[in-house]
Amino acid sequence: MNKSGGCSQFVEKSKKLFVVSGRFLISICVLILLWQAIVLYFALPHFIFPSPYAVLQRLFLRHEILFKHASVTFIEIVLGLGLGLSMGMLFALQMLLFKPLKRWLMPILIASQAFPVFAIAPVLMLWLGYGIASKVVMAALIIFFPVCTCCYDGLRNTPRGYLDLVQTMGASKWQVLRYIQLPASLPTLASGIRVAVVIAPIGAVAGEWVGSSEGLGYLMLQANARMQIDEMFAALFILSALSVGLYFLTDMFLKKFIHWQD
Repeated sequence: MNKSGGCSQFVEKSKKLFVVSGRFLISICVLILLWQAIVLYFALPHFIFPSPYAVLQRLFLRHEILFKHASVTFIEIVLGLGLGLSMGMLFALQMLLFKPLKRWLMPILIASQAFPVFAIAPVLMLWLGYGIASKVVMAALIIFFPVCTCCYDGLRNTPRGYLDLVQTMGASKWQVLRYIQLPASLPTLASGIRVAVVIAPIGAVAGEWVGSSEGLGYLMLQANARMQIDEMFAALFILSALSVGLYFLTDMFLKKFIHWQD
């Protein structure tokens, strides 16, 4: 029974993966066909809107340079995600455990969102230099608020019945946090993590636009200055592929980790 049940689950998951992959590939093909149709119908020059073939050709001709810069941007995104997620969850825990801190910290967090992250990029370059550190901090800053708020909402919205039950059993504050509040907050936190994975590349690339010597953002600026728009689109394609790949990997991990949530 167990073997047959496991086999049926594997088949069901394979079918779902096949359907999702098929839909994704069909969507990509439709977008490429629409792209090619727009180029042909309006007779757009290549330096305004290159054709899909020109972008694909540039991907093959410049694949070493493109993937070299893509690796730099990927490292910035991953490090920024790690820093932003850890800081967001840490601040959420602090606001939950220390109520007076929440009254002072929450208005500051909300007010900080009034300042565009892109506006402070030059300041980060001045403080942290033109290396990888400023881009990592940019990516972390752009994901900090959604992660912090999602984590805090999940922690404070733990079902009251669970809390009353463990308190009557004599659980300490740390036991309640570890065994009840943290697991209960994971579905809400997962939503914040999914959002963070999608928008973290924006922070990294914005930092590269302001000042850098490598990365996909730097490569796009250089290509735009030389009117090599096909190379700029190739860099955009790789950046989109990185974002989509990170999102699906994160989604698969979260579904596996939070197995009790459908």
